Amino acid sequence: MKTVLLVDENHLILDLLEKKIKKVLNVRVLKAKTYKEAANYISEEKIIHIAILDLNLQDAKDGQIVDYAISEDIPSVILTDMMDEKLQKIILQKDIIDYVFKTDLNSMQYTVNIVNRTLNNYDVNILVVDDSRFQLSVIKKILTKMKISVTTAHNGKEALDIIKNQKEEYKFSLVLTDYEMPVMNGLELTVNIRGMYKKDQLCILVMSTNDELDTSTKFIKIGANDFISKPFTQTEFITRINSNLDLLDLFEKTKDLATKDYLTSSYNRRFFFDCGESIVNKVKRKKGYMAVAIVDIDDFQDINDKYGYDIGDCVIQDVSKIINSNLRSSDLVSRFKDDEFAILLEDISIKNTKNLFNKIKTSLVGHTLKVADLVLSFHISIGIFYGQDDNLDIMIKKAKLSLKKAKTNGKKQILINEH
Repeated sequence: MKTVLLVDENHLILDLLEKKIKKVLNVRVLKAKTYKEAANYISEEKIIHIAILDLNLQDAKDGQIVDYAISEDIPSVILTDMMDEKLQKIILQKDIIDYVFKTDLNSMQYTVNIVNRTLNNYDVNILVVDDSRFQLSVIKKILTKMKISVTTAHNGKEALDIIKNQKEEYKFSLVLTDYEMPVMNGLELTVNIRGMYKKDQLCILVMSTNDELDTSTKFIKIGANDFISKPFTQTEFITRINSNLDLLDLFEKTKDLATKDYLTSSYNRRFFFDCGESIVNKVKRKKGYMAVAIVDIDDFQDINDKYGYDIGDCVIQDVSKIINSNLRSSDLVSRFKDDEFAILLEDISIKNTKNLFNKIKTSLVGHTLKVADLVLSFHISIGIFYGQDDNLDIMIKKAKLSLKKAKTNGKKQILINEH
């Protein structure tokens, strides 16, 4: 769980911020009203992921807590009552990621958004492309301060090679590219990237000193997400990066709503069939073998009747976690209906199929789920079809027949139909 440090003399502001942050984020919140309390947290905690800091504290009126947090590599946001030219100059000299007015209620929500964005940035990778080593160094420093992982390239061709060879666990969210570069310029790079990734998959933000009026229009037309003119201020740069990453997150949430089950985040039935059919056809062309399994929670209706639907939902989520923790990244799992899950495994032997589902079933032996004052135990039955057949629908029906037999034979069982 990530940790957020809130520092302000006013306990009402601390409580309000904590309430708003915890309403939308699953984080640990530390609160301090003095420099001494805050400094103790910073020195004692292994990691603080972001700090929201009052500039003027009773025991440190000149922003010392901000300087200390920044020296410990903590992304910092300043809280202030007012802003004049002198104060703005002081704030902009400090290596912060943003500042907010604590007297404005709308700023409280903006603060929550900053916290959310910064915490998400810990999992963000950006590719920066520029032929100027100095510019690369400046940009990398800002992005690193934002807790974003950075890879650099000196021209479009080098960048394209990096993108083509990127690993799944280190996928780029955004490419930040200069326009005028040797070997391959930003325009050619953008065209090449758009041949591989859509705008909602990989964001392209273009930087340029080019004064031609149609430069930004040219880039937007060929698929760039945004354009920023050099020179830019650090505040403008951070805002543009965060805005584009927020938009990518929104794209992802929208796709999830269309393809995933709201309760378990497993894929929904429609996506399972859409994606599953192509997997089945691919395996059949290769003359390979696959397994389709239907997993069902035993006596689930009794759980709902005895404890209520909220507890039933917790059981479904728990089973989903156990299933997913045992599957490969290539395996397809869907919440089919209520307490029933469908799983499609490609390129797997009958031996590995049996081992996998025995492991899932065994995971529930002695397993308990604690919800409030309740301690629950439950079991599952699994019906499996292994081999090949005409289509996914037929394989699912055969897996369901195996499940029905497992239920009839006393539940807590695995039955396999080999074809």
